[in-house]
This record gives sequence, C-alpha cells and structure tokens, in this order.
Amino acid sequence: MTDRTGPVVRLAPMDADRLPAWIEAGKADYRADRIRAGEPVDRATDEAEQTYAAWFAHGEPAPDHLVRDVVWDETVVGSLWVGPQSIGRTDEWWVWNVEIAEEHRGRGFGRRAMELAEDLVREHGATSLGLNVFGFNSAARRLYESLGYDVAAVRMSKPLDAEPRP
Repeated sequence: MTDRTGPVVRLAPMDADRLPAWIEAGKADYRADRIRAGEPVDRATDEAEQTYAAWFAHGEPAPDHLVRDVVWDETVVGSLWVGPQSIGRTDEWWVWNVEIAEEHRGRGFGRRAMELAEDLVREHGATSLGLNVFGFNSAARRLYESLGYDVAAVRMSKPLDAEPRP
C-alpha cells in the first residue's frame, strides 16, 4: 500500500483518552534522550518536566499545538506533535516530537509523517518548520537532511574526566 512518495498514511487527531499516556511517555523519552546526549540527570529531568508543563498545561495541548497519530491503513504506527516554536509566533512552527513505533521503522512512515507535517503546518499559516535532532540519532538526521532540512546550529559537548590530564 504505497503511493508515489511512500506508504499511504494519514494524520489523525489523537484520541483524548490516549493523550495522558502519550504525554508521560514523551516526557520520559525526552528525558532519556537528553541524558543519552550527555546532560546531567537532574537537568534532563527538569527540562522534560518544564517543556511538557509549558505546552500541555491541564493535560491538553497549548493553542495551535497539534498531536496526531500517524495511521497506516487502520493501524497507528506512530505519533507527531507540531506547534508554534514560541508563544506568539504562528509563522514559525516546530516538530516537537515525531516517533514511529520500532516495529514499523524503516518502511517510509517517518518520511510520510514529515511530509504530512509540512502540509499540516502550511494549512495553519506557518512559513517555516524546524526541529531538533540529537547528535546520536544518525538515522533521523539522514531523513531530515534528505527532506531538505538544513543545520541551523550545532551544540557540542565533551564529558570531562574527574581527574585532569597529566
């Protein structure tokens, strides 16, 4: 089941009853990714808590923030969260989270989700779409680059040993 650009998929609003579990899983994944990228546990935890609290106050997405299921046939294969990058800026949107379930990866669903995300944010008046990708996620980086995303900044870090070098 493919079209010219890949699998026939669609974005569907996530059911409200699934949203709380999705928020908690997203927060945990974001925290884990920040730790994997070298951030201290307490800072990663704080950042994940603050990010989700800011954009999901009272358990609902902030205005203009859209949480969608990525659906193939009638199977949910992933999720997408897009919204304005900052409060008051409706022209610059951000992919806050996109994830395809592990058993469905490598089949073009991520590419289609991103293409559909671009269409969705255009419908909401956005003129740009940005995202963050952690350095260790080389598969995602390749996907985003193949879709035309350019590097806007590179943040680098190096863990230091407790003992200085002689």
